[in-house]
Amino acid sequence: MIERYTLPEMGQIWSNPQKLQTWLEVELAVCEAQAELGRIPREALEQIKHKAAFDPNRVLQIEAEVKHDVIAFLTNVNEYVGEAGRYIHVGLTSSDVLDTALSLQLVASVAVLQARLADLSAAIRTQAQRHRHTLMIGRTHGIHAEPITFGFKLVGWLAECLRHQGRLERLQTLVAVGKISGAVGTYANVSPQVEQLACARLGLKPDTASTQVISRDRHAEYVQTLALIGSSLERFATEIRNLQRTDVLEVEEYFAPGQKGSSAMPHKRNPIKSEQLTGIARLLRGYALSALENIPLWHERDISHSSVERVILPDASILCHYLLVQMTDLVQHLQVHAGNMERNLNIYGGVIFSQQVLLTLVDKGLSREEAYRLVQENAHRAWNQPHGDFRANLLADARVMAHLSETELSSCFDATRHLAHLDQIFSRLGL
Repeated sequence: MIERYTLPEMGQIWSNPQKLQTWLEVELAVCEAQAELGRIPREALEQIKHKAAFDPNRVLQIEAEVKHDVIAFLTNVNEYVGEAGRYIHVGLTSSDVLDTALSLQLVASVAVLQARLADLSAAIRTQAQRHRHTLMIGRTHGIHAEPITFGFKLVGWLAECLRHQGRLERLQTLVAVGKISGAVGTYANVSPQVEQLACARLGLKPDTASTQVISRDRHAEYVQTLALIGSSLERFATEIRNLQRTDVLEVEEYFAPGQKGSSAMPHKRNPIKSEQLTGIARLLRGYALSALENIPLWHERDISHSSVERVILPDASILCHYLLVQMTDLVQHLQVHAGNMERNLNIYGGVIFSQQVLLTLVDKGLSREEAYRLVQENAHRAWNQPHGDFRANLLADARVMAHLSETELSSCFDATRHLAHLDQIFSRLGL
């Protein structure tokens, strides 16, 4: 992933030196397992552990000649280890190292994503509590519907983030598998005991039934989960973008001192972060498709997945991490314009209370069809009119007022009745 979207915390996990370090960790864990079973002399193990090292540049130099990254790595390690190096990689195939090391990177990535998702959840929780009673209009189809609070909108985001935490917890177990079973996975030249011991040292469990590789459904689920998280964050970002429109202006991204929104128009305050996150989410969804296409390999393995994974697994991890960090910052510093929310709520004389007027008329004995006709007629005469006033229209309509007192009509325009049960929803999320 380009540096623009790569933050150090996740970027380090997927750096080339760290990848080679995980390869070495796997090789050393196997050597320790072999020694425990008496298949490597203890003196040789100590020499391997003491001397094993690598030079990323030297590995690349060797690879340019041998055209095989694992062989290049092992050749370089043996340059450091010397004679005892003959016990390294005995009975293994490249995928034993590659796939097991990749699992270590995935496990580390999930842990980082869990922490950053927790940060985002905390930021949303704080804003939801702060705006628990901040009235605004709810919209369906982009059209004014009925009153809600901004905090109510945010608890929906929070619930979604908590579901993603559950998905990441599942993922942490799903990807924490190793494979030390040799060519085609039959343990012909390395015993299952070695796999069990080596994986335990690495904090992994042996794959249930590997071929020469760990089946790629695990990796596909990893990328799909990250894509799901990205799509949720895109939903949040899209909402912010909509609410920041000039003709709505109920929330705004924080605009820092010295920040500029347009090279041509000095007045512009654009939702650039939300737009950026929206675009990045599209990349994540694209990676999910590639991950699914990596599942069907030929027979016990081919390497058609390899070139894809070298791109999509680091990039998806780095981008999802970036999304979470940026969305957390956006939510923490979000500017909420409660006055504009109130203004928009009351436009056209409270047409958004049409359902309550309808239900009250039905309670007074009108048929639903007749009540609906009367209410709709008065609402549409107010809608999009310079001085449209739904409530005034109703007061002036003798057909309506024949059934309602002014007090009864006034109660229909009480926004608090729409909030009567919101505390139950907040309480489900510990708020």
